[in-house]
Amino acid sequence: MDALTEIGWGPRWEALLGEHGPGAEPGRVLRHDGVAVQVRTPSGDRSVKLRRGLPPVTVGDWLALVGEQVLALLPRGSLLRRRAAGGEEHQLLAANVDLVLLVMGLDRAVKAGRIRRGEALAFDAGAHPVLVLTKADLTEDLGATLAQINEEHPGLEVVVTSAATGEGIDKLRARMAGATSVLLGESGAGKSRLVNALSDAEVAVVGRVREGDHKGRHTTTNRQLHVLPTGGIVVDSPGIREVGLAGDEESVDATFADIDELGEECHFSNCQHAGEPGCAVALAIESGELTADRLEAYRELRAEVVAAARRADPHQRRTFERTFTKAVESYVRSEHHKKK
Repeated sequence: MDALTEIGWGPRWEALLGEHGPGAEPGRVLRHDGVAVQVRTPSGDRSVKLRRGLPPVTVGDWLALVGEQVLALLPRGSLLRRRAAGGEEHQLLAANVDLVLLVMGLDRAVKAGRIRRGEALAFDAGAHPVLVLTKADLTEDLGATLAQINEEHPGLEVVVTSAATGEGIDKLRARMAGATSVLLGESGAGKSRLVNALSDAEVAVVGRVREGDHKGRHTTTNRQLHVLPTGGIVVDSPGIREVGLAGDEESVDATFADIDELGEECHFSNCQHAGEPGCAVALAIESGELTADRLEAYRELRAEVVAAARRADPHQRRTFERTFTKAVESYVRSEHHKKK
């Protein structure tokens, strides 16, 4: 199993594989090619076709195999997913992930909303978020940017890197050692160049970034698992323009852990932080410990995941529609009586 040890094989997976009989062979998904996946097995890398009836498979999954047949998908330890653009379906990004590296280039504005969404995706997956700032050689005021990030995202782990100069690469390699990491960021953020720097080899295609708006082209078309020479695994993925939340309220609460902790000190256990007496969150805003903008961002993300869950659940959707209809009818009746 030496070929698999470097990509995360261990006692947990051995026990899960044992449930499928002595003839079952493990394979970890390196790349998804539509109807087939590239897997690494004890006997080498090969392509296997996905059979009907198998749950959706993604990069990082472990499979139980017999020859060229996929017996089962082994239960995941974590799953990074997002809500697909323009719909309520979930898009699987990577499985059995330990770290979610939120990659942002310092050649453009660092967007607080995008960071918060990335954090929420990581917490929903059961993974740890790390903000990786690339292209440090292209920024003129790194100190101010880091101060702003620290204020807007308290407690978030940050690593500053430059593939051009090598800054921060060794630090990031050490952080990723022994873990499965996935890169999450928009096109042009420097993900592929970062993978090459971490790998000490040209394993990912690097595209050019437009001078005017710093936007990049999609040079990575498939999610691909790479083994780092210093230990650890990284999944490179196509750029993501829209980060649709697929998680629940708990993932948002974890992203805003400071507000969640303040909420425990509120006088009322069901405090909505909207003017109730004894609200610890309101007091924190008054004292300057918390900004009103951060509270508003918290409310917006929470409202988004609640609305998404309601749309995805037919029962919740019907209940909401009935409640909303009754509220509208009541309002119309009251307005009608006022006119009389």
